[in-house]
Amino acid sequence: MATPRQIEQDIGQRLARLRLARNVTQADLAERAGIAVRTLRRLEAGEPSTLDTFLRVLAVLDLEEAILSALPASDIRPIERVSQKGRQRQRARAPSELPRTPTWTWGEDGDD
Repeated sequence: MATPRQIEQDIGQRLARLRLARNVTQADLAERAGIAVRTLRRLEAGEPSTLDTFLRVLAVLDLEEAILSALPASDIRPIERVSQKGRQRQRARAPSELPRTPTWTWGEDGDD
């Protein structure tokens, strides 16, 4: 499993390759995204960046749909809608604990 740092670096490298494949300079992309060139360089180097910066660059590269398709829509299932009486869940609940079964120890058999 990749670490967040490795994912940042991979995303940065992919963005840089995509920018170059489209023959766009860092200065042009940064200007169109409304960010500083240094900020774009950090993003492409895989250094920590903000989500806002990332989304601005994706918008200029026309990749908004690609990022949204990576996250599935979480529509409520019909059976949940019925059980929730049409309301949508607003928060998660901790799973309820299963009832504990008594532990068995030697000598507790009733078959003496």
